[in-house]
Amino acid sequence: MRRAFPRIWPNVWVRDDEGGRLDMSQRVALFVTCMVDQLFPKIGLAMVEVLERLGFRIDFPEAQTCCGQPAFNSGYPEEARAVARHFLDVFEASEAIVVPSGSCTAMIIHHFAELFEKDPTALARVKQLSERVWEFSQFLTVVAGAGDVGAHLEDVATFHDGCHALRELGIQSAARRLLRHVRGLELREMEPAGECCGFGGTFSVKFAELSGAMARTKIEAIVRTGANIVVSLDPSCLMQIQGVLSRAGLKIRGLHLAEVLASR
Repeated sequence: MRRAFPRIWPNVWVRDDEGGRLDMSQRVALFVTCMVDQLFPKIGLAMVEVLERLGFRIDFPEAQTCCGQPAFNSGYPEEARAVARHFLDVFEASEAIVVPSGSCTAMIIHHFAELFEKDPTALARVKQLSERVWEFSQFLTVVAGAGDVGAHLEDVATFHDGCHALRELGIQSAARRLLRHVRGLELREMEPAGECCGFGGTFSVKFAELSGAMARTKIEAIVRTGANIVVSLDPSCLMQIQGVLSRAGLKIRGLHLAEVLASR
């Protein structure tokens, strides 16, 4: 998916998926998401490691909470709207917001507008802010114009395309481009790479048997590659996949892209 990229810093234009010039000393704000905050803090630390390696200065607004996606997907728009409004308050002054999750990024970019469609003032704030919100791999490749970030990992990996990143954000090549620059890493494509892992937030709770069947199909695709690592952009997908891998007694590791890129 191509976006009409705004001027996000003075004298710097980002034009298209080929990347653009950027003053690497500028600040980026991290929205780490609930999953990373509560379950996978190493992903947040890995993001900081990679971004600082590229020369960015990092802000972590401590008042951040959730993007509101769980409430939104469960049919509670008022509760989701309150959380989304808090997100706007916390991040409105940030020059760029980087998110380690395709699903949370999609929630902010696409579904905040739905929540505030009857509130013109809030909707205007949403439109201005959403232009500065970036999924992690997209920020690295499109905004920072990065390819080789200095990572080194001797192993074999495969990549899982999360549904939101692939279908709502159109992100497919960015992570692979970054992974192919990791020294010592062999990337093997699974078939099909873009099939859902079965998590889907509350879907995995409401439809546990179906979710489990989808996850097992995904695990079979991973195993066929012979990879030791499965990489994704979404901590929630990794939680689902790692859970099934562990229960099956398989030693394949799930890693977020940031964790791979932080490896030296």
